[in-house]
Amino acid sequence: MCGIAGLWGADSIDEDRARQQVEGMLSTIVQRGPDAAGFAFVQGAGVALGHRRLSILDLSERGAQPMWSRSGDHCIVYNGEVYNAPEIRRELDGRGIGVDWRGHSDTEVVLEAIEFLGLEEALTRFRGMFAFALWDHKRKRLSLVRDRLGIKPLFYASTTRGVAFASELRALVEVPWLRTRLDRGALAAFLRYAVVPDHTCIARPVRKVRPGTIVSFSGPADEPTVDVYWDAARIALTGLQNPFTGTDREAVELLATALRESVALRMRSDVPFGAFLSGGIDSSTVAALMQDVAATPVKTFCIGSSLAGYDESSAAAAVAEHLGCEHHTLVADPDEVLGVVPDIADYWDEPFADSSQIPTFLVSKLTRRHVTVSLSGDGGDELFAGYNRHAWAPRLWNVASRVPLGMRRALAALRLFKVEDWDRAARLAGFGGSLRLPGDKVYKVAALADVRDPHAFYERLRSQWSDPGRVLAEEVGAASPRREFDAPFAEQMMLCDLLEYLPDDILTKVDRASMAVSLEARVPLLDHEVVELAWRFPTSLKIRGRTQKWILRQVLERHVPRELFDRPKMGFGVPVGTWLRGPLRSWAADLLDPATLRQDALFNPETVAETWQVHQAGRGNHEHQLWAVLMFQSWWRSNRGKIES
Repeated sequence: MCGIAGLWGADSIDEDRARQQVEGMLSTIVQRGPDAAGFAFVQGAGVALGHRRLSILDLSERGAQPMWSRSGDHCIVYNGEVYNAPEIRRELDGRGIGVDWRGHSDTEVVLEAIEFLGLEEALTRFRGMFAFALWDHKRKRLSLVRDRLGIKPLFYASTTRGVAFASELRALVEVPWLRTRLDRGALAAFLRYAVVPDHTCIARPVRKVRPGTIVSFSGPADEPTVDVYWDAARIALTGLQNPFTGTDREAVELLATALRESVALRMRSDVPFGAFLSGGIDSSTVAALMQDVAATPVKTFCIGSSLAGYDESSAAAAVAEHLGCEHHTLVADPDEVLGVVPDIADYWDEPFADSSQIPTFLVSKLTRRHVTVSLSGDGGDELFAGYNRHAWAPRLWNVASRVPLGMRRALAALRLFKVEDWDRAARLAGFGGSLRLPGDKVYKVAALADVRDPHAFYERLRSQWSDPGRVLAEEVGAASPRREFDAPFAEQMMLCDLLEYLPDDILTKVDRASMAVSLEARVPLLDHEVVELAWRFPTSLKIRGRTQKWILRQVLERHVPRELFDRPKMGFGVPVGTWLRGPLRSWAADLLDPATLRQDALFNPETVAETWQVHQAGRGNHEHQLWAVLMFQSWWRSNRGKIES
């Protein structure tokens, strides 16, 4: 796992100045590659490529980057891992490529496969996660490529002054000739979703290479061409149109085989590896399959909490003990958790407000003390209908759509009672142990009262500020691609999750948290062959009665007794709402100071103040809305001198 950066200037530039600029970019992302640095300059073309290395495979200099192909026709800077590189290498040898291999790094295989097969054909062979820049010396062409699901990030900017690219935005703002400006449309989208969506960037003119996409430049001042080599929407719809028709047993066997192969591929490493283990279905499945493959106990890692309703460490420990793993638990002291908050925005180079970023960072930090690579269970919810909304939203919409809009709006009255009152009522009714955060769920249902169609229903479920214009200083539309698919409502939500929520939120969270501590996180459930198979499984194999992720549960039950994992979904969160009324109150009040908000002229101080006061008084739970504003303000304090408003 690594960090990459580079330039292709439209003006002539000498090697020394190019090196200085690229090394300045790389200095901001050292954490992505602390082991080594590399630089290459293409004389006569003005192309500069830089690399920071986290050594995982072939730790020798033979795996160093930037790397030129044997012929000298291609040069690559590459971030990621292609896990089936040994198989590709054997294929190339069998086809008479005639390469005298220098080492056993996957980078070399990726480069020579591209040279021999061509870029597009080589990409069909790669199983893994990657973001890379490829210089084609013969064609004088620069290509930026991102993996199919968007596991690894890649930012770029294209102006009349040239092209610049990097693994993170923070590196691009260091480019002397690149003037960046806050994108207020992206800010509005951030307030809605708590993340900056993949189709935009918080700073203009920077953009992101989209998942499964090649962005190519034939000249430093030319507009790029964009080619999609793997389309998740097309894959999903093709799977729905050609569903698996075998028996339940055959489906479970097929999935178990695919997952075991994916996990085994991701256990290839020249450095120590382990797994995140929360005790939930996804991470337990990954850990179980790892232990099934491994000859020695697999190291597993979990963060515990002393906060009621937020601790999964006992469940994780029970699963680990049953599997025979070498388990490590860090019960985080509340002061330690709170101590992360003031700096957490700095680890995300765009604003990010999913508060599970805090425990994700802490578990990454714990894991890095023991290993350099960790496997994660991310992706299971999106592929196998694991989010609660996948089950209850279609049922709720089916009922709500039959009720006149005016009558539905009466549900808004549910928010007249405090969150704490609904929590207390649930306990008195006997639901306290089985329903987590009932008051929050009541407020969420009330917020859905006035939606008019299924897509708006889904959008409201994902929204923090459903009307970002209300909190912004000026009315700005929150850019959002309206995705409509010819599929049942549950599948529509799962596909939107795969295309948007997964890369924008989940994968960004895991990448930034793990890379902040120089840990490589691998996601075997998101092997593209597993994704393609999962979309062939009908909903009946994912949601059966009131059981979600049914087929994944069947795979796990082959290794772990049901009683160890058959429990309500908890999520991976922290009590932000309570903290904002307690230990984080002063920190938050400082960031939300009305005078500062007026000076920045980005937010409406009155709306922010009203939301803050309502939350403090307990008349409503506005933790998500406030956290979004707070995370932006914290990020903006660090970046207002680099990005124009």
